[in-house]
Amino acid sequence: MSISRELLIFAQSLRAYVRFRGYRLFTHFEVAKSALVDALYKKRGRYVRPFLHVGTIGLIFSTIIIGPKVLSYAGEEGEVAAEFGVLESGASGTSFYTQQAEEVRQFRGGEILIHSVAEGETLSTIAERYGLQVDTLLWENDLTEKSKLKPGQELRILPVDGVRHKVARGETIFSIGKKYGLEGSEAQVLVDYPFNDFLNDETFELATGQFLVVPNGVRVASTGQRPTTSARLTPDAGSVTAFGSFVWPAAGRITQGYSFYHKAIDIANGSGGPILAADSGVVTQAGWLDGFGYGNRVMIDHGNGTQTLYAHLSVAQVQPGQRVNRGDVIGQMGSTGRSTGTHLHFEIRQGGVLLNPSSSLR
Repeated sequence: MSISRELLIFAQSLRAYVRFRGYRLFTHFEVAKSALVDALYKKRGRYVRPFLHVGTIGLIFSTIIIGPKVLSYAGEEGEVAAEFGVLESGASGTSFYTQQAEEVRQFRGGEILIHSVAEGETLSTIAERYGLQVDTLLWENDLTEKSKLKPGQELRILPVDGVRHKVARGETIFSIGKKYGLEGSEAQVLVDYPFNDFLNDETFELATGQFLVVPNGVRVASTGQRPTTSARLTPDAGSVTAFGSFVWPAAGRITQGYSFYHKAIDIANGSGGPILAADSGVVTQAGWLDGFGYGNRVMIDHGNGTQTLYAHLSVAQVQPGQRVNRGDVIGQMGSTGRSTGTHLHFEIRQGGVLLNPSSSLR
């Protein structure tokens, strides 16, 4: 008998066996099913509640098991959208990210990252990757310029250049600022950095053991002043027209520049001095309006969509509604409100947007 003939007989026998066994199994299944249906039919209603309970438990169990995976997937989708800085709605691709949110994202909400050193990386390449100075890496990780990195070594990465400080008993923002090269009103940067916390936002009270980031700090071997009323008011200037350009409003040195968390410049002068209107306009605010924040301030509307604000004055020498010429004295430099020392907080606003004063002053 040939091999093909044997294979044919084997196939026919296998087919007959499967049909026979399958028929018997199907028959037994039908008998069991019929018996179960008959029993349930006879006692219909008795098993409704158990079935509902079992179904509910099964639904809850499925939600617990599958739910986290669904949420995790949705979270990953959101992170991808955030990485590209836009969430699209329909075909228009509407952005839900404001410039401020983008800037906060840029500085990671104040988060300190942990970087694992890869083969061939150096302090300079790591610093460049995160947009920091090498000194910032050295200070935060207790390294020196002679330190050699090893693959797998972990480094703490600050969100901004500067120093992170652990507060000791009795320390204040002034003593901490001085420790890292910030004298007097320069300590204002500790207050304005949005990710530093205080026990009291008005007195800047610190908790022993907490950490503060000192932006632009360098590691080296009370503010509730109320305005006085004795200063003479500047006379009304009559009809005025804005020049469209700005002069320096005070004499001194810039102790804090324009940044995403400080949309102004601070000009400090230990001896105080007069504050001048940067351009002609009408005074819309003058005095200590809320008891904190800007303190004693003056705001001028220049009539061309632009306003300037002068904050932390010791005294305002103008009144709301008064017209001033560019260069008129509007107050005296002070340290009222949320301030750490004698200085001027100067803002330029246009259409609700705070511009960089350094680009507009001459």
